[in-house]
Amino acid sequence: MKSFLELAKERYSCRKLTDKKIEPEKIDRILQATIAAPTAKNIQPYKIWKITSAEAKEKIQQVAKFPFVKESAVIFVIGAKKDDAFTRPFDNKNYFEIDAAIVSTHLMLAVQDEGLGTTWVGYFDAPKLQELIPEMQSYDLIAIFPVGYPADDAKPSNRHEERKNISEVVKEI
Repeated sequence: MKSFLELAKERYSCRKLTDKKIEPEKIDRILQATIAAPTAKNIQPYKIWKITSAEAKEKIQQVAKFPFVKESAVIFVIGAKKDDAFTRPFDNKNYFEIDAAIVSTHLMLAVQDEGLGTTWVGYFDAPKLQELIPEMQSYDLIAIFPVGYPADDAKPSNRHEERKNISEVVKEI
């Protein structure tokens, strides 16, 4: 088993996937890790859509027109409801997007842990997706995750290793 640090460093936005079928137990473990994500006051104001049918995948491809979306074996869409989420009373900060981001991060790391690849797709036409899949209409759509086995020539972007120095982002007080 890898350490968390190794897993976190190895994960990258995989933009070349195969459509090889993913074993159901891998998908189950990914979903179990995803729903284990903490949310503010454990309210869990999110929804995960697992897209596997050709018809539903075509709808996703209409709003996220990247080759790796079309190549993927399964697609997950994450949405959240603002009205269902915790709102901090001091300044009315609502946590729905933060909760969805935590869930999304668990999903990405679980995908990596299973030897699969994905990319957080934020560039998509959410209103059109809500028209195409009406059950998504009452949610703010946060991200799309095409998932599959990385292609043999898949690799991280040139900027993957670029990180600010700890001293630039951590300030001890």
